[in-house]
Amino acid sequence: MNNAIDLLASFDFSPLGGGFGFNTNLLDTNLINLAVVIAVLVYFGKGILSNLLNNRRETILSTIRDAEDRYKEATEKLNQAKARLQQAKTKAEEIRVNGLAQMQREKQQLIQAADEDSKRLEDSKNATIRFEEQKAIEQVREQVSRLALQRALETLNTRLSVDLHARMIDYHIGLLKSIESVTD
Repeated sequence: MNNAIDLLASFDFSPLGGGFGFNTNLLDTNLINLAVVIAVLVYFGKGILSNLLNNRRETILSTIRDAEDRYKEATEKLNQAKARLQQAKTKAEEIRVNGLAQMQREKQQLIQAADEDSKRLEDSKNATIRFEEQKAIEQVREQVSRLALQRALETLNTRLSVDLHARMIDYHIGLLKSIESVTD
């Protein structure tokens, strides 16, 4: 405090003595005022300014660290997504290959089943044809037998007279008597 008083005492306040007074030169006074304001700002604002700058620097560094962390996290997620995509592609390819193989197996099974059905139908058709042939042959036989019997009866009726009929009866009776005497 003594220094400030000594400083003030050393100034001469008389207008003729060159102490404090009004300076009408604007350029000098503005420079002096500007220097005083800057000196006061530097002296008193140095702590506040350095605190503001430190806080701002810490905020920027924190933001950069957060951005780097998010970048790393996003990169990890991207790599995981790529791995899952590759797995999905592999699985899809397996499913496609298995599906094609299954389709081929089912196609072969359907072809075999169709062939077997065709063979069964062919066998059934052949059996039906044979059955119908046998049935037709049997019907023809019956008709031929009936016709032969009718003809034989007609022939017998036309050729067989009462006299021939009596001779045949006598002949057969004689045969029966001779068989009977041989067996006794």
